[in-house]
Amino acid sequence: MHFHHHGYVSGDPRVQPAAGVGIDRPTQLPDEVDVLIVGTGPAGVLTAAQLSQFPGVTTRIVERRGGRLAIGQADGIQARSVETFQAFGFAERITAEAYRITEMAFWKPDPADPSRIVRAARAVDDTTGISEFPHLIVNQARVLDYFGEFMANAPTRMSPDYGYEFRGLEVGEGEYPVSVTLVHTSGPDEGRERLVRAKYVVGADGARSKVRESIGCTLAGDQANHAWGVMDVLANTDFPDIRTKCAITSGTGGSILLIPREGGHLFRMYVDLGVVPEGHAGAVRSTSIEQIITKANDIIHPYTLDVRNVAWHSVYEVGHRLTDRFDDVLPDQLGTRTPRVFITGDACHTHSAKAGQGMNVSMQDGFNLGWKLGHVLEGRSPESLLSTYSAERQVVAKNLIDFDKEWSALMAKKPEEFASPSELEDFYVNTAEFPAGFMTQYAPSMLIGEPVHQGLAAGFPIGKRFKSASVVRVCDTNPLQLGHQAKADGRWRIYVFADRATPGAPSPATDLAAWLENAPDSPLAATPDGADRDAWFDVKVIYQQDHTNVDIGAVPAAFKPKVGPFQLTYLEKVYATDPQADVFELRGLDRGGVVVVVRPDQYVANVLPLTATAELGAFFAALLPAGGQRTV
Repeated sequence: MHFHHHGYVSGDPRVQPAAGVGIDRPTQLPDEVDVLIVGTGPAGVLTAAQLSQFPGVTTRIVERRGGRLAIGQADGIQARSVETFQAFGFAERITAEAYRITEMAFWKPDPADPSRIVRAARAVDDTTGISEFPHLIVNQARVLDYFGEFMANAPTRMSPDYGYEFRGLEVGEGEYPVSVTLVHTSGPDEGRERLVRAKYVVGADGARSKVRESIGCTLAGDQANHAWGVMDVLANTDFPDIRTKCAITSGTGGSILLIPREGGHLFRMYVDLGVVPEGHAGAVRSTSIEQIITKANDIIHPYTLDVRNVAWHSVYEVGHRLTDRFDDVLPDQLGTRTPRVFITGDACHTHSAKAGQGMNVSMQDGFNLGWKLGHVLEGRSPESLLSTYSAERQVVAKNLIDFDKEWSALMAKKPEEFASPSELEDFYVNTAEFPAGFMTQYAPSMLIGEPVHQGLAAGFPIGKRFKSASVVRVCDTNPLQLGHQAKADGRWRIYVFADRATPGAPSPATDLAAWLENAPDSPLAATPDGADRDAWFDVKVIYQQDHTNVDIGAVPAAFKPKVGPFQLTYLEKVYATDPQADVFELRGLDRGGVVVVVRPDQYVANVLPLTATAELGAFFAALLPAGGQRTV
């Protein structure tokens, strides 16, 4: 962690000094805000948490409930999400309390007696080592708590405004063009309407989103026709894999997806209730918890389930729905104006819960949008940046819907309908990269470069998330993961993988450092006066030598910026290869050197040779404020 650069810190270094709008932040919801977020679900709180790092931006997040969520429906945390938690500083703590999935067991009818189930196969959860982070199960409420803590400790001292329900909005003109009507849902003002004006509004208000309705979007897709009962329970059972994730297919009809939960006792069961007859969709929702338990016992025969406590249960029908846009810009308005209202998460894509994707994809919606709003509002980027949110995330949601349709159909199949005995487990293993969150690849745009130089860094595909690798920090000789040093602070990352020359010697890396430090077309030149040199761009260098052969005194100044009011030299941006796991070999990096540009949300934006300063400058020129105008 980076602290003490503004003076000695004796308390918790995770609590950042209040700054900007966080100084004397009003406890009551103000009449005018920069960003109003509706809903404190995963997409909403991550958007807010990212914006909490922008001291000049007034962000408020409203929630119709009177307080924090006690128990959430979502619980699956994919590895990509844990990577994201690392950037927000709580991956280790949430991993410690979560259930970790390492294998999945597949139970099927016993060939000798189809009325009984037997364990037919096991599958390792991550066979290829796609991430150093685990696949977790933990209640959504705890995820929201951790993001809430991050917001409260941020410079803006953000916290949710509970007890406000969204009623409607209108987009007009002026500095705060979006007029939002809210109503108090609790307290002495219950039932009273409240008008708030905002520059931008984010609808994170779920599948029945009123924000979505207010901008004329509708969810379209397949009609639901298969029902499932889901229950979080504490129970005694003789089923041997009760603490292992399982797909259970019975010979008598019906399936179960079993998800052990955190804490050692709690588990979730998705219980197949069968096809919903046409015209009777609503009737299945009256299925009682007792009926769900009875059905579960039928499926797991000869084992039994003695439920002692039900924490939560529900009945739902599988449906796959998607909006055609994620903002308020109509198709015939594209290119003529930038959006003012956005929707995220379940407000724009719904699907089954059994692939563990809802919370994960929703959070990436928020990560994608949050930093873009912050950059535009603080003058770091032009408003056109905001049009990339819908363009990027709508494609991701469409891919999710397609994947979930196939997975849901497989889970609902009867034993005799499978093309092969191992079809279900084969699909689980062969598609592991998608649900883990690593198949997202953004297309070329103002934010994503063309893959002209992709061959210089084959292991860092442009448009995909930056995959971490082991390196050694030179100043303290610590081995660590390079990607873990990137925090959710809204900064771009410029990773300079140096050529073979030693630090400071005449070389392309040395020339690049001089350009970054001094050239008027360097992105660092856009850094506001009075801000630290690395306030907008976090430049790191990785040398090909091991740490004992890197003279940190000879490393160029661009890689050792002066920070804080005392202008202290920051040495922790200089790295060497790990002899046990050379990043140049692991990621297919050209030994002539390469620059890898990474967005604030951890996606690779461009790959360039060290000598391509003109290309690097031009790439950032489109993302920086025109005419050098900027604010802090």
